[in-house]
Amino acid sequence: MAFPVDLRRCQALGLAGTAFLALGGETAGALPTHDFLAPGSVRAVLGLVGVYFGVVLLIAAWVLLGGVVRGPEPPTVRSLLLVLAVWAAPLLLAPPLFSRDVYSYLAQGAMVDAHIDVYAYGPARLGGPLADEVAPVWQQTATPYGPVFLVVASVLSALTRGQIPAGLLGMRLVALLGVALMAAALPRLARHSGADPAAALWLGALNPLVLLHLVAGAHNDAIMLGLLGVGLVAARGRWPVLGVVLITLAALVKAPAALGLLAVVALRSRGRGRRALLRSTAVTTAVAVATTVVATAVAGTGYGWIAALKTPVSPHNWSPTSLLGRGTGALLRHLGSGLAPFALPAWHAAGLVATAALLLFIWLRLRPGPVYALGLSLAAVAVFGPAVRPWYALWGLFLIAAAAPSGSVRARVAAASAVLALTVLPSGAPADGEQVILAVCGGALALVVLWQAHQAARPQRLGRERTA
Repeated sequence: MAFPVDLRRCQALGLAGTAFLALGGETAGALPTHDFLAPGSVRAVLGLVGVYFGVVLLIAAWVLLGGVVRGPEPPTVRSLLLVLAVWAAPLLLAPPLFSRDVYSYLAQGAMVDAHIDVYAYGPARLGGPLADEVAPVWQQTATPYGPVFLVVASVLSALTRGQIPAGLLGMRLVALLGVALMAAALPRLARHSGADPAAALWLGALNPLVLLHLVAGAHNDAIMLGLLGVGLVAARGRWPVLGVVLITLAALVKAPAALGLLAVVALRSRGRGRRALLRSTAVTTAVAVATTVVATAVAGTGYGWIAALKTPVSPHNWSPTSLLGRGTGALLRHLGSGLAPFALPAWHAAGLVATAALLLFIWLRLRPGPVYALGLSLAAVAVFGPAVRPWYALWGLFLIAAAAPSGSVRARVAAASAVLALTVLPSGAPADGEQVILAVCGGALALVVLWQAHQAARPQRLGRERTA
């Protein structure tokens, strides 16, 4: 984009983007059922167009800000944190966007508060208005989340007394806390890894995926990544035991964060020989086990979360292994084979094997820095796991942003982020042709506005060049 760009213009453009997101979400977001509008209604159409108009403005602001960060006078970390706060502000009171998972979180918290085993029953067991908001595919599904997150959800349920608006605001505040922890950890991890703190903050915290899915979507991945980030900061500093505790707590929100314990072992033993490696492994394991036992006892939810990790994924999930499994199953059914039902489980198992092989390669053969190795490992888990959502990309992206050794890696990750930001409808529902067309129209309208701004700036720029 060739019109004049500075930090203030990027901040204003991104604010316009998230403001349109919030306004459009009022009629096209993941609304409570009593506020739901028919997809073809005028307000819903305008809302969907407005959301994607805002998404494209936000992506453009982020890309332009990346140029400022790479420029001759990059902004300070404090300036970028202010930009993040400004961009996130309109989303604070917006309805949930791009997913209905936050309703599941609230229902699970209410179940814990009501002493219903969330590892044995789905939200349908709770019943009532809150359970009715949960997507049908998850009504009978046990939760895969750990006891730390369930304690948070249960406390929110008790504080809000089942009131949905208050619960939604509470979950968003929890997500914002997670994003704040991420933003605090990124510059420190970047300095330790020899990377540019401003560039790390731009890619890992100001990323549109963070704003769209962790803030607007209020996903619990935010608190997982926030605890993981500050745990790594503590582990590489003077508080390794505290680091292990925080990373274990992150894993007791969502299990993938447990890979962070490998990074702790590597950070504390790198270059110190086998004895240091064994000692670090033993201490890390002991502290992690103790933290798990204490946290689970305090939560009172038991160890059902271990078995619940096998919770089935959505049948329409678009992870590579699920796509291959469905395709193989369809082919086998067409051929009349009785092996068709085994195709999907077989591909999921192959994905687990591929993930394990990649982890061994990363840690034993590739041997990058511990933080970067962890980012690559979490990316592998997200890609080859049985379920993929756009916000899962943030698992690895967050740490790759902090420790990527080259600008080319960051450029590819940034390009993937921009594409993923456009892949989900604001209602969180599966897309149909009409909604896709409306979304494209909203994005195209934003591109027209940006082009007009570029054209309007050309005479001014040419005039300055002639004067010079």
